[in-house]
Amino acid sequence: MTLLILFWEFFQTGLFAIGGGLATLPFLQKILERYPDWFGSLHVADVVAIAESTPGPIAVNAASFAGYYAAGVPGALAATFAVVLPSFIIASLVSRALEQYRNSRLIQSAFGALRPTVAGLIAAAGWVVLRTALFSAEIGAGGLLAAIEWKSVALFAVLLVLLHLPKVKSIHPVVYIIAGGAAGLLLGL
Repeated sequence: MTLLILFWEFFQTGLFAIGGGLATLPFLQKILERYPDWFGSLHVADVVAIAESTPGPIAVNAASFAGYYAAGVPGALAATFAVVLPSFIIASLVSRALEQYRNSRLIQSAFGALRPTVAGLIAAAGWVVLRTALFSAEIGAGGLLAAIEWKSVALFAVLLVLLHLPKVKSIHPVVYIIAGGAAGLLLGL
């Protein structure tokens, strides 16, 4: 039964997370809320960190991770296949029609509306990841300042500034991932 549920949840993610990658994060958040045992004690930000630290798309890596954690290798295969299957089906069915109607005003309008929709999904997911990464808990009696993880905020700020410097901008992202892991070890994050 777990394999069927894994397949269904990640099939829906693959089907409706238009925009790929980061657009899957709201879906992963919902899956994590419904099936927390699939992710152990990890939060969405942890799953994203793992998925981003390994080769491949976020959705595929997250599905593989959750599937493996929930049901071993069969679970990883079921969830991974499920998250990829909708894209394969849709791309196969739509590719010819889209080429024929590429200049259609209706098609252009649809894509024009999808862009801000996907941007909104990504921004919402980004907020969840940002909040989880930079705040230790919900803002409570201690106020906003008490909930801030200052070491994480400092690391975030340094990286944000560095990525806007022309010479540093060209460094491969894997270097930042390794440096972030090393900083986490050194700073005890």
